[in-house]
Parts: sequence; C-alpha cells; structure tokens
Amino acid sequence: MKAGVVIAGALVVLGLAGGAWLARGVLFGGAESGQERVFASPERRTIAASVLATGIVRLRVGGEVRVGAQVSGIVEKLNVEVGSKIKRGDVIAKIDSRGLEARLGQARAQIGVAEQEVRRAVVELARAKQLDEKKLVAESQVEDAALALDDAKAKLEKARRDAVVVETELSYAVIRSPITGTVASVTTQEGETVAASFNTPTFATIIEDGALELIAMVDETDIGNVAVGNPVTFTVEAYPTNEFEGHVARIAPKGTIISGVVNFEVMIRIDSPAELLKPDMTANVSLRTAEREALVVPNAAIQRDGSDRFVWVDKDGALTRRAVTIGTRDASFTEIRTGLGPGDRVLVGPQPGAGAGAEAGKS
Repeated sequence: MKAGVVIAGALVVLGLAGGAWLARGVLFGGAESGQERVFASPERRTIAASVLATGIVRLRVGGEVRVGAQVSGIVEKLNVEVGSKIKRGDVIAKIDSRGLEARLGQARAQIGVAEQEVRRAVVELARAKQLDEKKLVAESQVEDAALALDDAKAKLEKARRDAVVVETELSYAVIRSPITGTVASVTTQEGETVAASFNTPTFATIIEDGALELIAMVDETDIGNVAVGNPVTFTVEAYPTNEFEGHVARIAPKGTIISGVVNFEVMIRIDSPAELLKPDMTANVSLRTAEREALVVPNAAIQRDGSDRFVWVDKDGALTRRAVTIGTRDASFTEIRTGLGPGDRVLVGPQPGAGAGAEAGKS
C-alpha cells in the first residue's frame, strides 16, 4: 500500500430511492489520485419482484358509443366536431321537427274528437236507461248504448296512445349525448337528410371518459406469479418520462400462442389520469408481484469482470476485491444475494484504475 493515507473526517450522505446511505470519504494514493473516495454500507430494504411485459392501450367494451337518429328528417343543427368534449345530456344535433309537430297537432285534435264521442255516448246511455225504466224502449237498446260508450272510450284511449307515440318521436328530433366523453368522429353535417327507416344513421362516435384499459401479454413462465390486484406501472412510447399506474383486474383463463410462445392476456385497470393516453398506444409494463427484504448497495458499487460481479471493500484502510452474487436491480440500487454483510464498507466511487492492484488484494 502506498504511504500517505489520509482519512477525511466528513460524512457524506448519499440519497438512494428515498433512503440515505451513510458513507465516509477516504483518499487513497495521495497526490497520484487526488480524489475523495466514497463508501457505503449495505442496507436492508424492501424490494419488489416484478414481471415485465408489453401491452396495448385499448377501449374497454362499452367505452365507445355511436349516437344516431331514430327519426328521419333534415339535420337542422349540429353542435359537435371531432375532439369536442361533451357531457351526458348535451345536445348533439337537432332534426327538423315541423312534420312531427304537425302530426302531434293532428293526434291531439283526434283526442278532442274522441272525448266528444265519449260524452255523446254517455248521454245516449243515460237517455236509454231512463226510457227503459218507463218501459218505452226495448232492453236491447240500452245494451247497444252501453256498447257504444265502451267503443268511444276505446277510441279515446287509442287517440291518446297515438299522441304519446308522436310525442316520443318528436323527442327523438333532439339528439343528446348518452355519456360524458370526447367526440371521436362525426359522420353527418347540417342540411343533410337522414333516413331512419331501415337502420339508424350514426351522427357521432363518442369515447367515454376513463374508458381506456391496458392489455398486457405475459409469458407463461411468469403468469404464475401474477394475481388480480397486483399493482402495475407502465410507460408509453409517446410519453416515455411519464409513469402511469394501474392494477391487475382480470387474467385470461386461456393462453394465446404468439410466435410459438404461449402468452396470457392480463387486463389492467388504469388508475392514473388518462388524458394523455390514446387507444392502440404501445406500453412497457411492470407488474409488481411480491415484496421481500433484501440487502442492497448502490448500483455504482457493482463492478464487472466478464460474467462475474464484484465490489471493492474497505478493509483496514486498503481496498479488497470481493466477489458477489446479485439479484434484482433498480434504478438506484442492486440486491446482493451473497458476498457481503451489513457491516461491510463498499466503494461507491471513484473506482480504482488498472494500477490499483498494488494497494488492493483479492479475497
């Protein structure tokens, strides 16, 4: 070991995934090195076991509604365009209703005629009964008057029902949104004539707010670790820095073979606000399947030698190379399965160069 080992008295706190690494800087190599080395002790943390998959954002069943017309006529007013935000009950369009209003007037007039016939039949029946009491008419005449009253009442009921039908059709002339959402397409315009005789013409297609879901394809080797309720995080190619959250809502009971590999469809309910997401976006999905305690060190402490992994450990002021077996790796830390203990001090940086063998032994 070279002479002139200087121990700095400062304590350096390294932030790692919401925790703190307590480290002490040590100068090795004196003037030749000139940099303060930072050490950290392995720390026990709760880490998550995850399954990685690729998914697609799509509309859930019933999330898209095609709004059409149930009556024929000329489109008098169209209030939406593609991209419009719309609420449940808002007016999408109006159809020229003058013909329907005329029919409704006729139906109401017919009600008046029928009511008059009922009143006449009531009077005729009363008169026939009075004459029958005086034995001035045959009994059959009273029966005929009663039947005429029943017939008049039936006609009045039919006239009222006919008016209700026309009123209902008239209400269809004002087309309202059945859901709250965003207009995805508009297939008509003002002045066009729509014919609803054989099928319902579509005015607009609306995508309901919150109607998106994520479908992830999970390999058969990993599906055994996935369960309903597992928390999920994912990103999409359009917004790689935005992380969205969700949870597993359903796992398909039957697999799908893709390129000779069996995959299972996992439906994920999106919990984050989904204004940025659009149907058919590709997503990189991480399904958290379990949590466990593990010994971890900062990622910068892990070194490679071919396929082997090792760290530099401070042992009595000298660096000692220590082989380790690693596990889960996160953006900030790496799990150490074997090779280190909580009391060790590992070098985070800067790492020794090629000439460090003079001061560092191997264990």
